This record gives sequence, structure tokens and C-alpha cells, in this order.
Amino acid sequence: MTIKDVLPQIRKEKGFTQEELAAKVFVTRQAVSRWETGETTPSIDMAKLLASVLDVPVIRLLDLPQEPACQCCGTPFSVPNMPKGADADGTENPDYCKWCYDDGQFASATMDDVIEKSAPYLVQATGVSLDEAVSFMGALLPSLARWKNNNA
Repeated sequence: MTIKDVLPQIRKEKGFTQEELAAKVFVTRQAVSRWETGETTPSIDMAKLLASVLDVPVIRLLDLPQEPACQCCGTPFSVPNMPKGADADGTENPDYCKWCYDDGQFASATMDDVIEKSAPYLVQATGVSLDEAVSFMGALLPSLARWKNNNA
């Protein structure tokens, strides 16, 4: 779902008017209205602030494709030539890409390592700035299986 679909729903569930939400995230009521109509989209950092104010995981506000993705770096498996990782016995692992997981071992020990290695590829693929890519990955990775219950 896009943010225009979920933001009004969550805002109403939490009992906020557009004006009240706007005041809490330091924007105008018109900005909230434009997000809710799809005229504009908040930045990733604004989505993080909205999620905090609304007390929901930021992943609910991000318009992510609903397709299988690496549960370490978040790269969709639909990316051309995206290799799947392998377990120690050589069998393909359906949850991780080869860049993150191979021969039963993870290539990076921490989330910061994954972000440092992967953000430049996200910049190249999408044209966002490096700061935006890092911020996006910082919001996305905690929702993935590898990092969900891990503070690495």
C-alpha cells in the first residue's frame, strides 16, 4: 500500500486530525493533505517521524513492493541476475541473496556493514542521494528477518 492509502487510516485510528498531526511533525495541514491525496510523498526521514508520532513501524508507511526480497539487505529477488545464497551444505537458501549469505555464513556482521556496502547500489539503481539511501535502509532493515530481533 502507498502512504496515501495508509496514512489517513492510521491517523484516524490514532485520533488525530490533519491539523493535529501536522503540528506534531512541524508541517502545515496542507502538507499532510497532499500526502494523503498522493499529490506529494514525504521524505524517508519524515516517514520515520510520522511513524514515531503515530506509534507504528515505519515499514507500514513505506511503499514497498510486495515481493520476495533478501531478508538481510532487502533487495528484491526480482532484480535481474540476483543470486540466492547457499547454506553450508550447498543447498540454495530462499531467504538470502548470495551477496549477504553464502556457504552458510553472512558476509556482514552488522546492519551498519550491510548499509555501508549496499547503499551505493541503491543510489545507482534508483537515483536517490546516498543520504536518502542510507536513511531508507536504516528504516527497512530492522523489519527484515535477519535483523528483527537482533540489535546488530
